[in-house]
Amino acid sequence: MIQLRSSVFIGLIFGIIALHLAVVGLLPMLNQRWIIVGALSLGHGTLLAVGLGAGAFTARHQVQQLATVLRAGLAGAIASAPLAVLATVMLHVNLRWMFIALSPDLLHMLTFGLPASPGLALLILGGGILGMAGCLLSWLPMRLRHALVWGCAAFVIAGVFQELIQIMLQANDWTTSIQDMLYTWEGLTPQGAVILCLGGVVAGGGFELLRARTARDGDASPQATRRRRAVNMAILLAVLVVFPLVAGSYVGQVMMLVGLYILMGMGLNLEVGLAGLLDLGFVAFFAVGAYTTAILTADSSHALASYTALPSLTTWEAMPISVLMSVIVGVAFGIPVLGVRGDYLAVATLGLGEIVRVLVSSDFAAPLLGGAQGILQIPRPALGNMVLNDPVQLFYVTLAAAMIAAWFAWRLENSRLGRAWMALRDDEDVAQALGINLVKVKLLAYGLGAAFAGLAGSIFATMLGTIYPSSFQLLISINVLALIIVGGIGSLPGVVVGAAVLIGLPELLREFGEYRYLFYGAALVIMMRVRPEGLWPSPTRRRELHADDAVPVTSGESVAIAQD
Repeated sequence: MIQLRSSVFIGLIFGIIALHLAVVGLLPMLNQRWIIVGALSLGHGTLLAVGLGAGAFTARHQVQQLATVLRAGLAGAIASAPLAVLATVMLHVNLRWMFIALSPDLLHMLTFGLPASPGLALLILGGGILGMAGCLLSWLPMRLRHALVWGCAAFVIAGVFQELIQIMLQANDWTTSIQDMLYTWEGLTPQGAVILCLGGVVAGGGFELLRARTARDGDASPQATRRRRAVNMAILLAVLVVFPLVAGSYVGQVMMLVGLYILMGMGLNLEVGLAGLLDLGFVAFFAVGAYTTAILTADSSHALASYTALPSLTTWEAMPISVLMSVIVGVAFGIPVLGVRGDYLAVATLGLGEIVRVLVSSDFAAPLLGGAQGILQIPRPALGNMVLNDPVQLFYVTLAAAMIAAWFAWRLENSRLGRAWMALRDDEDVAQALGINLVKVKLLAYGLGAAFAGLAGSIFATMLGTIYPSSFQLLISINVLALIIVGGIGSLPGVVVGAAVLIGLPELLREFGEYRYLFYGAALVIMMRVRPEGLWPSPTRRRELHADDAVPVTSGESVAIAQD
């Protein structure tokens, strides 16, 4: 009886999610996009995912027997029931005065183009069949299940992002034949879906076999582990170098933006992840680096060379000065908040960041900083006679800067200063009692964290060629903080993963319009609920969050439990 109630509850949860997607208009919008042209739309693919998900969740931790399969089918049918009820109400009542998304197109989708009665019966029956299928799939051997997931993911990703992928395939002549084989102008063809699915299954199965063989026969010594990490890093670096050349300018632009946020994330990670100093005014250091580069290099009336005898500098000459200025401002900002802790520190740094934003946009500083009109004609960086104008070329500049910054961040984390920061994060009073100079380590955290943001700001100024006060809003600080939380606080690889997920994916989802922020928000909520330590957490952070899960039961507690 308990298991039956659980199946009903799971089905209702998935049904409410599907109902919400329909009412807010996301489901009919998705139905306008093909995964496979003429065969499967993204809207119907969402219905498939709802039924399969309800069945798979029902089968978790259950005995592999016929009753479990039937309960999974019940959960899938119940997941489709709210949509069936909605369609029935739409047949008799006009709800568009309240919910404009409840259109005839949605009704046509839910009934699969059939008359109402057989269409809704097919919706519920299909949900039940999908629930049973999800249950059976969850019982497959892990390697086979993972290979099937790889295959389905391959053609789903190729169909969902078909506009972006086709733009990438058009960047080179030799990829045009691949585009013709996989796509039409409307989207992915059935032939292309089969090819990608088989390729994904083969690749996924091969990867699983390789991983299992490595785990079985691999050398667990520190030297072997370091060799494997070096090989993985070399492969990743090769992909980062080659992929923008193949993908084209748009992808290069997105990857460059991700690289800038990685730079800022590594800086804020020193402050928040290692030292525990929550800084919501971090964008101020980003602005200092950008404006310093603009003043030293721009060909405009606001440049330093226009009203002094000093000559204009190149980008490479201005970049270290911008980093130094950001360090100075970071230390200066740290002095007023040395005695502030916790949430009060976040509010104080937020105020300092807003001071910089108001200052750069004010009329008082307009003769020097350009005010609301900003600073124009910032030159691009050059290597000899070659000017780096293309986004792909600028991405390589960002990649080189991020690699250098990552090396410094890694060395800082494993240094005496890094250990002092971690002691400060755990308990300031204990750290001071151990002989750590709190003033020194706090100011170093603010200054060195600001250096990373100043480097990112310098590259940002040369990327755009113009800067405005509106480019340095509070939202940038929030995004940087969010990416290190999602990636894993205190983890350098987590910063990279967090920036790719929170900055790169929304940019690639621009074709979904305002709904991409719905995905963004839902991903953040799910992430904080399912994996609060982050996607790639540091070992220390993982141990801290899961310390209670591994607390052993003492003999006295065992006796008490037995007596109860």
